[in-house]
Amino acid sequence: MQLSVIILSYNVRYFLEQCVASVQEALSGIESEIIVVDNNSSDDSCTMMKIRFPNIKLIENATNLGFPKGNNIGVAHAKGDYICILNPDTVVAEDTFSKILTFAEKQKNIGIIGCKLIDGTGNFLPESKRSIPTPWVAFTKIMGLYHFFPKSTLFNQYYFQKLSENETGKVAILVGAFMVMKRELYQEIGGFDENCFMYSDDIDLSYMALKKGKENYYFHETTVILYKGESTLKDGLYMKRFQEAMNFFYKKHFKSFVIFSIFMKIGILFFAFTKYFQGKSKLISKPEQYFLVSNNDKLKEKLEHLLNAPVQFWKTKKAFSENTEIILDQDYLGFSKCIDFMESNKNKQLTFKILPKNTTFIIGSNSNRSRGEVIEMDLL
Repeated sequence: MQLSVIILSYNVRYFLEQCVASVQEALSGIESEIIVVDNNSSDDSCTMMKIRFPNIKLIENATNLGFPKGNNIGVAHAKGDYICILNPDTVVAEDTFSKILTFAEKQKNIGIIGCKLIDGTGNFLPESKRSIPTPWVAFTKIMGLYHFFPKSTLFNQYYFQKLSENETGKVAILVGAFMVMKRELYQEIGGFDENCFMYSDDIDLSYMALKKGKENYYFHETTVILYKGESTLKDGLYMKRFQEAMNFFYKKHFKSFVIFSIFMKIGILFFAFTKYFQGKSKLISKPEQYFLVSNNDKLKEKLEHLLNAPVQFWKTKKAFSENTEIILDQDYLGFSKCIDFMESNKNKQLTFKILPKNTTFIIGSNSNRSRGEVIEMDLL
C-alpha cells in the first residue's frame, strides 16, 4: 500500500465529513487507506462516519488523548509506505496526494513534506513553512514584529520568508495540519512526542526528522484549505499553551530556555495589553448579497428559501459590493476548482461557503481567528 491518511478528529463533525469526502476523491487511483481517530467527540462525528463512510477504519478513543497520542494510535494501524497526518478541518484538492507522492519519490533523502495552505478566505497561511523557533525567532513571532518588518531578515524569520509561498524548497519546520512522510521514518523518530499535548508537536517532529539527517520540504504545487479557526483560537489560553510548548521544545533539544522564558513573559504582557485595547472582535454582519457558482436552478431556489435572500448565479467579472458571500457547489466545480476560486478571489471583501457533494449543509470560515460556520439544509 502506498499511502495511509490519518485524520485525528474532535468535535468537528461537519468539517470532518467534508474533509473525508475530499480525501476520498484525492485518493482515487492510489493504493491507500483512510484512518479516522476520534478523540471522544461529544457531537455525532462517529455516527456520521459509520453511516456516511462505513468502509473507512474508525478508531474511537474513550477520552481525549491529545494530538500526539491520537495520531500515534492512528499510525500504529497504518499499512502505507507513506503516511499523511491531516487535520479534520481541511479540504484537499483532487491532485494533492498524487503530486506530493510523485515529488517524494524523486527525492533522495526525503523527510517531511508540507504543502501550500490557505484559510477559509483564500489567504495563504504563513505557518505552511517555518524556521526553527530559536528564542529570538519565537519572540519576534509572539510580538508580531514580522508584521511591522515584513522584509527584515532579523524580525521575519519565523515564517521562513527566504522561500516564497509559490516556490518549492527545503524548510525546517512544517505544520501538523498536513504532513506527508515515510511511515518508516515516523517510526524511527518515535512518532509525535506524547509528553507534549499540543502546539510544539509538529515543531518537534520536524526537528527530529532534521536530526536524523533528512530534508524537509515545502511543496507549493498543490493547495489545501485549513479552516484554522476551528482548532486554534487566539486567546490567553493559546498564549499560555504556546509558552509551555516552546519550553518543552527547548528543554528537549537545547537544554536551556532561560532567555526564551524572559522573552515570553514580555510577549505575554504585550499580548494582553494589545488585547485589552482591541476589545471584542468585530461581529461579522450578514452578507448583503449572495452568489452561487453552479448551474443548478433548483439549488438556487432552495438557497434563496434557506437564506431568505436573493441568490444570483456567479458570472465572470460580475460586479459585487463589499460583504458578499460566494457559495461554491462542489458537485459543479470539484474541490480543486473550489480552492482555485477562493485563491483567485481573495482579499475582495468576499466570504466563501462550500456545498460538498451529497451533503445537507454549506460550510466555511470567514476568519482564521474565529469558529467556522455551518448552515444545515435539506437538499437530498
